[in-house]
Amino acid sequence: MTTLPLAYGRPTLADRLFTRSLATDIVLVVAGAGLTSILAQIAIPLWPVPVTGQTLAVLLVGSALGAVRGAVSLALYAVLGIVGLPVFSDGSSGFGVISGFTGGYIIGFIFSAALIGWIAQSEWDHKIWRAVLSALAGTVLTFVFGLVWLWAALGKAGYPNDLNTVLTGGLYPFILGGLVKAAIAGLIIGGSWWFIERNDRQRAARTNA
Repeated sequence: MTTLPLAYGRPTLADRLFTRSLATDIVLVVAGAGLTSILAQIAIPLWPVPVTGQTLAVLLVGSALGAVRGAVSLALYAVLGIVGLPVFSDGSSGFGVISGFTGGYIIGFIFSAALIGWIAQSEWDHKIWRAVLSALAGTVLTFVFGLVWLWAALGKAGYPNDLNTVLTGGLYPFILGGLVKAAIAGLIIGGSWWFIERNDRQRAARTNA
């Protein structure tokens, strides 16, 4: 079966679990968008930006799929929401979500997944502590996009958009959760690599015995 050009470079976690192929890559991209859609429904309503599980999904998808496939998966997620599927937080959808207060975070997800995926393809995430650092880097990038967008959206809507207001609405309530989600993602990704590499060593030892 033809290899999808999106799957390039060193193997990511998904490549160690599944054979690279066109069909596999399509399934993985769709599955990543689906996971993000599901975790988006785990939400704590806040104004102007709710707390959701989306960021955790982004960290896992980027690390597991790599730069391009991860970015495509999160771009697919954004497109599905824009065209009307209820995949955004609280089952919301439509272009109004993207143009609103939370749109920058959704756009940031795409770039975050690309960054984390690129780091994963350098094999940096094979250790738990490095996987956590990778997740933190992706989280920071998401907030860079989200906060700039929130500043513009608040101003456009006629709300105060000074630095303290933007940080209070779009950053401070999410710091602890962001750290926790980065730790969870690091444990899942780094722990999975530890398990895979341990099995590789055991298999090599049996072969050489």
